[in-house]
Amino acid sequence: MSKLLKQAAEHWRYVAPLLTPPQTEADYDALVEALDELLDEIGGTEQHPLAALASQVGDLIAAYDAEHYPIPDAPGHEVLRYLMNEHGLNQSDLPEIGAQSVVSEILNGKRQLNVRHIRALAERFKVPADVFL
Repeated sequence: MSKLLKQAAEHWRYVAPLLTPPQTEADYDALVEALDELLDEIGGTEQHPLAALASQVGDLIAAYDAEHYPIPDAPGHEVLRYLMNEHGLNQSDLPEIGAQSVVSEILNGKRQLNVRHIRALAERFKVPADVFL
């Protein structure tokens, strides 16, 4: 056995939980906590020796999220309605879309969001434009 594999075998019981996909909520919570600690340690240094580990742990968390907490597809007008509710906005608070009547038609599914609307909404709400597609 090579020196590298011997070292890995000696420390595997400490490293394995960080590289094993979570099977339960407790496993998931432990990984999230570990990732938080890793990110605190790494800061913004991409060359940090633990950066690759943080990336792997993040991938395991993302895979668990995708499987257990899928985000349902929603039409653009429903996403807009949700964001308006979250931000306490009414139809007249969106001049970047147009008049209140235009916003009303969009929210009721009678009119589609166009590219200009989507760009303006993505900028306003600081979300990716594709959430409206």
